Amino acid sequence: MKYMLIMRADDTAYAQMREADFAEMLETVGRFNDELIRAGVLLAAEGLADAAEGVVVDHSSEPPLVTDGPYGETKELFGGFYLLNVASIQEAVEWAKRMPITGPGFKTEIRRVPTIDEFPQDNEWIKRERAWRESTGQL
Repeated sequence: MKYMLIMRADDTAYAQMREADFAEMLETVGRFNDELIRAGVLLAAEGLADAAEGVVVDHSSEPPLVTDGPYGETKELFGGFYLLNVASIQEAVEWAKRMPITGPGFKTEIRRVPTIDEFPQDNEWIKRERAWRESTGQL
């Protein structure tokens, strides 16, 4: 099963990260990533650029409203993710407990990623997506 480990942090945690030694942080995260790779569970992992570089498209109005970051009343921001292929949510939790960047203000949200097999296979859009995944080697 696929699980996404979503790294979230508040303003205090982001400030702490900005003060950390970047080379040391890369070493720490690199060792963790290497463990995931050696265990055969890592499918993808990415960090995100600063929220100030992003935008929000709010669909509560027509036309949608586009707002530049940083975001007004956000208490926590999504800073990156790991996508793991593990046997259970319990295994995903165990990996999340070992996250290398921790402390006050840091959290990891874990969400299961449903597979295409869980959707109605007779649906035309599911058939098209399955064909695309097969043609790109993603199935």
